[in-house]
Amino acid sequence: MAEAPEKNLALDIVRITEAAALASARWLGRGDKEAGDGAAVDAMRISFATLHIDGMVVIGEGEKDHAPMLYNGEKVGMGDGPSLDVAVDPVEGTNLLAYGRPNAISVVGVAPKGNMFNPGPSFYMQKLVVSREARDVIDLDAPVKDNLVNVAKAMGKSVQDLVVFVLDKPRHQRLIEEIRTAGARIQLQTDGDVAGSLMAVDPRSEVDLMMGTGGTPEGVLAACAIKGMGGQILARLDPQSYVEKEAINEAGIDLREVLTVNDLVRSDDCFFAATGISGGDFLRGVRYSARHAVTHSLVLRGKTGTLRYVESYHNMDRLSKISAVRY
Repeated sequence: MAEAPEKNLALDIVRITEAAALASARWLGRGDKEAGDGAAVDAMRISFATLHIDGMVVIGEGEKDHAPMLYNGEKVGMGDGPSLDVAVDPVEGTNLLAYGRPNAISVVGVAPKGNMFNPGPSFYMQKLVVSREARDVIDLDAPVKDNLVNVAKAMGKSVQDLVVFVLDKPRHQRLIEEIRTAGARIQLQTDGDVAGSLMAVDPRSEVDLMMGTGGTPEGVLAACAIKGMGGQILARLDPQSYVEKEAINEAGIDLREVLTVNDLVRSDDCFFAATGISGGDFLRGVRYSARHAVTHSLVLRGKTGTLRYVESYHNMDRLSKISAVRY
């Protein structure tokens, strides 16, 4: 049955990621990741307070006692709108921002209350992310070469044409060797778990898939975008310490279960926005001119699959006079 157009919350939450990007971009390359992250958190919290939503942060930065941060369980919004699960990463890639490296972004995802996977005590998960073309041909337990061959075939490429995003971490040494042996190309990044997932499903990106172990909260956050773009993420909790493993077992979570995009975000009625902070091929960073600051964002609505790239020109003189956010 045909439906009338509904409010697109993605066009509201992009204002939040823009504000966080503008506030934190002043700290680009200054070596102080706490200050950059704190500026983004403050900007997000102030901006959320203007939205007619009844939101609760389920994917945040930690516990309240470790403020400043948007902590798990924090209420956001004016409380008079739809009840939502909220996932945030005010600065995804705090080290990237602090040291002036590419692809630091500000990210927000929302979904109806009770529809986001709760990572509990899990910090890390194994991930395999692909675009729509390859979403039905991957297997988290298959050899790396088999997945690369199947993805390449689904995309109409050779394995040698593929670009695989991998975090440059010691835990990925064997994975990197297997990808190289298979003949695929690799884009290594020191940080940027969400950005890597987005690149794998963004039709403009040169990255074809993402492989490796990264953050569990980041996996849930990225799933909002992966769902909207019609891609797939296969994931399994992958504790990196005995303490983390024991905590997951005590919580009754199955470490063997393979999670899909529909497990991480169960509703199609999800929304996602990301704004670039530091420059990169994926999203350009905040750029300043004599009168304006320019931001570049990706905006998604899961239900329709509509993807927007938004370039915004912010008049900094006017903003600084009326906004509570410190730009």
